[in-house]
Amino acid sequence: MIDPRLTTLRVFARCGTVGATAELTGYSPSAVSAQLRELQRVLGMQLLTKDGRGVRLTATGRFLVAGSDKLITEWERLRAAALEAGDQVQSHFGLGGFSTAAAQLLAPLAAALRLSRPLLEVQVLEANPARCFDLLVAERIDLAVIVAMQSDTHVEEDPRFEQTTLLNDPLDVILPSDHRLAARETVTLEELATEPWITEAPGSTYHSLFTAAFTAVGVTPRIAHEAVEWETQIAFVGAGMGVGLLPRLAPLGSAENVTRLRISGQGQPTRRIVAAVRKGSIGSPLIKESLDILQARAKRILTERLKDDL
Repeated sequence: MIDPRLTTLRVFARCGTVGATAELTGYSPSAVSAQLRELQRVLGMQLLTKDGRGVRLTATGRFLVAGSDKLITEWERLRAAALEAGDQVQSHFGLGGFSTAAAQLLAPLAAALRLSRPLLEVQVLEANPARCFDLLVAERIDLAVIVAMQSDTHVEEDPRFEQTTLLNDPLDVILPSDHRLAARETVTLEELATEPWITEAPGSTYHSLFTAAFTAVGVTPRIAHEAVEWETQIAFVGAGMGVGLLPRLAPLGSAENVTRLRISGQGQPTRRIVAAVRKGSIGSPLIKESLDILQARAKRILTERLKDDL
């Protein structure tokens, strides 16, 4: 198995401070420092050097961390193959994902795994994409569900991770049920360009997706209100304050005076939702079963959501 002290070093390399490393790994700051000192002693290498009040990796430390990527990948492949070949099962399985994915995908997955593997302890952590990757490196979780465009880490290019697309999640228009277009089955963005829009603040990923959709059709939307949470945006629409975009994965729930319409024509905004795992681990029986469950659940949501909401 991989020495836990090497994992701690890799987490430190990713987040840069002892405190952040402790928070991600679950160790105390003093335990993290002790592990790093002990790893230096065992290897006979100086991996860290003073940097103001903190420490940073030396060139040797950076080289060791970079070179360990292949080692971790081979270990993950070996562990996955061993679990596939034998009759043993994992005792713990960590899942992480953004809020909508945690509610709509990971919670049902955890329930399904409890039925198929009653001895398995499943832990779900709600986290943004960047933190999900940190948790994967720290081995706190084994599978993360993220919106690909929301991550600062390009998982396709990072040698530590591999991904599987779960769904391309289209965004629908939500508008007040008494709106002049509410009886339609579909609507174009051009038809709603002059409406008061509700979206996130500039600089957010969702705002960029919103802006790109209108840029594609050559119109400039009128932004009247800003909201961070989908529930807040839905409430604003229900109050007649404007219209907005809502991912198909996100339910309307018991919202009053809100109608959901598909977007037709050009500029149909879509976000790609992927499952990310440590490279080499995708052959694990538990991860393969989880991906099958997630993909089936995502497909069912896409086919049923509009039937339920429209």
